[in-house]
Amino acid sequence: MPMPLSREMREKIIFHKENGEKEKEISKWLHISESSVTKIWRIYKKQKTIAPKPHKKGRKPAFSAGKMEEIVAKIREQPDITLSELIEQFGLPISISALSRKITKLNLTFKKRRCLPKNSGAKMCNNYGESG
Repeated sequence: MPMPLSREMREKIIFHKENGEKEKEISKWLHISESSVTKIWRIYKKQKTIAPKPHKKGRKPAFSAGKMEEIVAKIREQPDITLSELIEQFGLPISISALSRKITKLNLTFKKRRCLPKNSGAKMCNNYGESG
C-alpha cells in the first residue's frame, strides 16, 4: 500500500485547484498521478479537510472491553468456572484458546484441581495417595 501524500503536497494541490489550474497540469508539476489530484480535490470539496484517512490496522476485537469486565467479574465471583462455560454463558464468538490468552494477559489463571474439594468440607478423591 503506498504512503499517503504529505500535508504539504495536499496543500499545493488545493492551492492550484482553487487558482483554476487543471488536474493534468498539477499532476505534471508535482509528479503525481492525475487521479490522486482528482481524489484529493473531491475529498477536500466534500469534507473540507486535507488530512489523510486514518488507516485501521488489524482485526477488530471479538468483544468490547465492557464485555471483558463482565467476564472478569464472573471469574472473580465463580473462580471454578471453565472457559467453555464462559463462552457459552456470554455467547462469545471466540475459541477457548483465544479466551484463555485474553484472560492470561489480565494475569488471571485457571488451575483446576480435580482431586481436591471445592470447599473444605467435601470428600477428596478415593484414589488420591493410593499405590497400584
